[in-house]
Amino acid sequence: MKIILAPMEGLTDVYMRDILTAIASGHGYDWCVTEFIRITQHLLPSKIFYQYCPELLHNSQTAAGTPVHIQLLGSDPQLLAENAQFAVELGAPAIDLNFGCPAKSVNQHRGGAVLLQEPETLHQIVVAVRKAVPRHIPVSAKMRLGYNDRSLMLDNASAIESAGASWLTVHARTKADGYRPPAHWHELANIRQTVSLPVIANGDVDSLSSLAACVQQSQCQDVMIGRGAVSRPDLVGMIKNRQAELTWPQLVQWQLKFLENMHQAVVNPVVNEAYVKSTEKGALGRYKQWLAMLSQAWPQAQFLFEKVKRESSYPVIVSLLIESTQLV
Repeated sequence: MKIILAPMEGLTDVYMRDILTAIASGHGYDWCVTEFIRITQHLLPSKIFYQYCPELLHNSQTAAGTPVHIQLLGSDPQLLAENAQFAVELGAPAIDLNFGCPAKSVNQHRGGAVLLQEPETLHQIVVAVRKAVPRHIPVSAKMRLGYNDRSLMLDNASAIESAGASWLTVHARTKADGYRPPAHWHELANIRQTVSLPVIANGDVDSLSSLAACVQQSQCQDVMIGRGAVSRPDLVGMIKNRQAELTWPQLVQWQLKFLENMHQAVVNPVVNEAYVKSTEKGALGRYKQWLAMLSQAWPQAQFLFEKVKRESSYPVIVSLLIESTQLV
């Protein structure tokens, strides 16, 4: 079984990719995917690709050795093709195309899930990108079950397959569904019966039991995990390596590393093309976001979150985090 770390805007950036793949000891995720890079009017400069994917300067891998694929979002086949070609020249090992983002601000500009109303456009985009990059570079796509409904679900999957995609990841909801439960995993079985390319299941996998249900209902052998990977950073280790659940003291050490990595980017940013702009407020906000998600599985995280949610001092938050191990 392949397990992939999902692209999530504002969540799985370079810092989160680094820490989650490190927790998995480099033997958990088969690959991860960047947040989408929006392509609108022109060929993007290299610094944009490096900002979204600093790993390009490190053999396109996280520090733990997990490959990082580049995800592009847009509606112009030629522009997407040109940017995909450039991303590969910079070192991208694979290109993923976003046909699933449900954000209104993205859909209004003909990006993401809105294109699920246009199977022919999906086909044209995948064809153009496939032609633009070397044959050994995989070109994949990520979609939802549809926009307002599932009426074009099979048409979209077939359009992507016939265009030459290497595999297809499907979030088991429509755009209209948003993130409301449940994920309709059974629909992925219908897609698998229609197309012959590999189909990767995505949506609501956050435990061993939900993984088993997803695989059984979707008939997919490979799974992409998003929010469940962030709220349960030990999940992939339990799946792949039969590791025990992380204890709170163990998780505290990973949180300290996460905070330190982001703090260093604030106080001593790398002055090169991989420079990732950050502020202390932004870095602490990202940590609090993660802490809130961790509270779903660790009660200590909920207790700590109540203490730090209005705190703006990095040293104070670090101190409170260390003290939280006494709650065990």
